[in-house]
Amino acid sequence: MEPTTKSSGAHLLLVSSNRTKNQVKSTPLKASSSLSPSEKIEIRVCTNRTCRKQGSLDTLQVLSGIAPPFVAVKSCGCLGRCGSGPNIVILPEGAFMGHCGTPSKAANAMSVVCGIDDVENGGEKCLEALALRKRAEDEMGRGDFALVYDLLSQAIDLKPFGGAHIMYKDRSAARLGLGDLNGALEDAKEALTLAPYYPEAYVCEGDVFMAMGRFNEAEESYSIALELEPSIRRSKSFKARIAKLREKLAQANTC
Repeated sequence: MEPTTKSSGAHLLLVSSNRTKNQVKSTPLKASSSLSPSEKIEIRVCTNRTCRKQGSLDTLQVLSGIAPPFVAVKSCGCLGRCGSGPNIVILPEGAFMGHCGTPSKAANAMSVVCGIDDVENGGEKCLEALALRKRAEDEMGRGDFALVYDLLSQAIDLKPFGGAHIMYKDRSAARLGLGDLNGALEDAKEALTLAPYYPEAYVCEGDVFMAMGRFNEAEESYSIALELEPSIRRSKSFKARIAKLREKLAQANTC
């Protein structure tokens, strides 16, 4: 398939910040997903020695896995409430929560932060969806894309209040592996609707455009991902993507 337009590739991955902002703004946003990274709610989890012994690393993993796009989860040092942990603090309010040492308590804490009415049921759905997503990640490594698709579809059908943007991004990769390019693009775009500042979803979208032969659009998606997360420039997989893209653009220009 021919690319939609031709490009010399000379300015590859040098898309202006205005272009990135326009791309993000043109995405239909939902509720709190429109928050920029600087406006996010932040949950900090103490991973100092005492809280770590009480399971704070597991708490950190659960909270990170079920967080909606507008909630950032980070580790931190001692919060000064040793013995009542694992402890977390919610910013910018500065509210402390203790005894978050089980997945259900961590999920309930996230439900409260997100303003979910049915705290326990909402948390349980998120945990169930997270478990399905983790299984899907294992199967993705084995290349069983059909099973990955089924697992992620089950997770999405649970309608969890957090983590759905990751599920759509992962299901996009599975559909790409199955050769369902239109479905893969649909899921990548849904991930970006939920999380417009999610660089991995832009990379995923770029991969789909590459498979479709829409190389200029792939360049734009990769460029936005790079601007949102500059550190990916050092990634071997990202470098390989860019090398392949340059090759395809060069071939297109000789036609």
